Amino acid sequence: MLSVATAVPLTEYLNTSYRPDCDYLEGELLERNVGEWDHARLQVRVGNCLSRQEKQSGILVVLAQRIQVKARRFRIPDIAVVAGKRPDTGIITQPPFLCVEILSPRDRVVEMQDRIHDYLDFGVRYVWLIDPRSGLTLAYTDHGVQEIKNDILNTKDPDIQVNLNELELRA
Repeated sequence: MLSVATAVPLTEYLNTSYRPDCDYLEGELLERNVGEWDHARLQVRVGNCLSRQEKQSGILVVLAQRIQVKARRFRIPDIAVVAGKRPDTGIITQPPFLCVEILSPRDRVVEMQDRIHDYLDFGVRYVWLIDPRSGLTLAYTDHGVQEIKNDILNTKDPDIQVNLNELELRA
């Protein structure tokens, strides 16, 4: 990920549309690696799989939504899942139930750790990290990290399930 060197006031960040949107960390904009085929295609597939479970599981699924994880830290996961009702504001200010991050070629799992810790520290119960090229899939909770080897990603309360074989990873 590339960091933009210019300091940006919080009010400017909140009132500006970036394309693609940027994370905001203590006054610094952090560009997200998006826009490549494998990443974009997997984002759609995972989003569709989760969206099909909205009514049954009582969830709402959004793509690339700003989340205020701390007073001056905003993250934008590839996919966020909110349990319950729609947030009252344009920015998510309460922990979503699940955040999904899809690795782009320039991303590395090690570089994602700060992002994942922000989500977990904020109270996100589940964070999924998926590499569309290798198929490596990791599930993070406040209890630790688990590599998914049985091809099923799942959560509890609400119960959500994603079959990785349906996503055509490693294609």
